[in-house]
Amino acid sequence: MEDVYKTIETPAEGLYKEKGSKFIALAYPVRTEEAVKEIVEEIKVRYYDARHHCYAYRLGVDKKKFRANDDGEPSSTAGKPILGQILSYDLTDILIVVVRYFGGIKLGVSGLINAYRAAAADAIGHARIVEKTDDEVFRIKFDYTVMNEVMRVVKEEEPEVMSRDFSMECRMTLSIRKQNASRLSSRLQQIEFLSFEN
Repeated sequence: MEDVYKTIETPAEGLYKEKGSKFIALAYPVRTEEAVKEIVEEIKVRYYDARHHCYAYRLGVDKKKFRANDDGEPSSTAGKPILGQILSYDLTDILIVVVRYFGGIKLGVSGLINAYRAAAADAIGHARIVEKTDDEVFRIKFDYTVMNEVMRVVKEEEPEVMSRDFSMECRMTLSIRKQNASRLSSRLQQIEFLSFEN
């Protein structure tokens, strides 16, 4: 299904040690590039004494937005191996930052690639991978007189009811898989005294 994707549920941590160097991998579920920037900045502050803060991320259901950053390590020895792990697990909406503390012995190009790959893999291994669907959210407002009609559509189309407020006016927030969204939307549009809110 093109509207199903895999990501991680909560932040996770991994670790790899080689010849005195320590590679701490931090994986985060993220939705936007702004969130990526904020987390990377926060990690640079938290691990201010580390030599490198290398990272890779991939965003979106279509998985088309991704980036790898070597942060001063030799070209393609850090960011790419981290991104490679994200790709091999077919994850998206994820950021992995690997913080390196230099141990005094150079690891060489292949040693670095292996270390960053292993640290990223360890973080993914400690994460809970979940499948999510690409959903569309509808906010609707309707009259009490059409409550039964609305509830029948909700029962038959089975969207997730994210919120409901039946105090002054009736309002609901519904979430449904994109592939089923147009059917739900057209059925709701046929109900009198119902409007969509932005």
